[in-house]
Amino acid sequence: MSTLALDATLTVVRKGALQAAQFPDAVVCVAAPAGERTSVPLGLSVLTVGSSPECDLKTSDPSVSRAHCSVALTSQGLVLKDLGSKNGTFIGSVRVREAVLPLGVRARLGETELWVESTGMTAELPFSADARFGDVRGASVVMRALFAQLEKAARTDEPVLLEGESGTGKELLARALHRASARAGQPLVVVECAALSPQLVEAELFGFVEGAFTGARESRVGLLEQANGGTLLLDEVGDLPLDLQTRFLRALETRVVRPLGSTEARPIDVRIVSTTQRDIRSKLHQGQFRSDLFYRLAVLQLRVPPLRERGDDVLLLVEDVLAQRDPPAELGMLPPGTLELFRAHQWPGNVRELRNAVARLFVGDDARGVLSAPDPKAAKWSGLSLGEARAAVVAQFERQYIESALAAHGGNVTSTAKSLGVTRQTVHRLLRRDREDEGTGG
Repeated sequence: MSTLALDATLTVVRKGALQAAQFPDAVVCVAAPAGERTSVPLGLSVLTVGSSPECDLKTSDPSVSRAHCSVALTSQGLVLKDLGSKNGTFIGSVRVREAVLPLGVRARLGETELWVESTGMTAELPFSADARFGDVRGASVVMRALFAQLEKAARTDEPVLLEGESGTGKELLARALHRASARAGQPLVVVECAALSPQLVEAELFGFVEGAFTGARESRVGLLEQANGGTLLLDEVGDLPLDLQTRFLRALETRVVRPLGSTEARPIDVRIVSTTQRDIRSKLHQGQFRSDLFYRLAVLQLRVPPLRERGDDVLLLVEDVLAQRDPPAELGMLPPGTLELFRAHQWPGNVRELRNAVARLFVGDDARGVLSAPDPKAAKWSGLSLGEARAAVVAQFERQYIESALAAHGGNVTSTAKSLGVTRQTVHRLLRRDREDEGTGG
């Protein structure tokens, strides 16, 4: 076995009413120059490696950054990812940002070596008997294992951090987590961290009293207090301003908020769920995110896998998308060869891309065309009115244009908006519209 491929090596077992996946057990090891060796078991959680005592796998090697790299088990193998380290991460003589690390092959972090080795035993991972969590559907083992972790998390009040690419359904899962918890009857307040105005972010979170600042004509309850008794969802938490993070952490630890301009401390009882598509550990390394706040928010850190790692979930999601059409459609109505092409596709846009691809099949595109870069000039929009076709072309263009611009600016919304000559609110509006299109698969 050259790579540790979860879906290819597991066995499903039943224990009464419960199910579990059994797969070859392995450990992630590091060895420092002086001979010091440490290791941790490999699971589905993202493991951090570095010289910081807060990392999952620690080394005393001074040439290793505090948060040097991460390792995560995926259906394609163990993925090694550099976190913006000073001295780099190497496999052989090749410096890598992200790569699959085969069993037994050694990577180099500074003067330290990292590798994965099998214990020769079998590990067991509980997974949900349900192929759905809230509005997110998935029958693959990686998704059902995630659902099992979320079901367990729903029975606690511990903070949860959901990490994953855009379009994987992080916000849908966060909302489902709230609905499955004991706080379901209480408020769910969503904070879009990237959309908060830098000048008003403190007032938005903590509230203010009349006269606290120019323009404060009446008192207003902050988002933290609005979520009292329920859940506060921090969407893209990595964009929370650095200068606000200290006060936010203090509010979480003391469980009180003090509105701007007030001397009154008000008690709060809030469960925090956060999402991010960026790797916050890189921001930790760069000093852009407080480590104490990160470890306060990431008590349970869960990775939401991209669609390309979810095997036959593609078929299930296509069925869902077809069933939601008006009138509903079936798999047999798709052009010949569509499902084979869909299974082989990498889906960089995840479920959002899949939904758009299926929709385009019903306006005249062929199966290959919907999986290549769409060209509005060449698209076939037969069957639609002129107004509908125009709206579809414009929406498609805006989506691709914004995503391309965001990628060129490293996901920074402010820089993207400035380069496009639009406001940050416009960029966020387009992103929110895309998020609403994610649908059942997330």
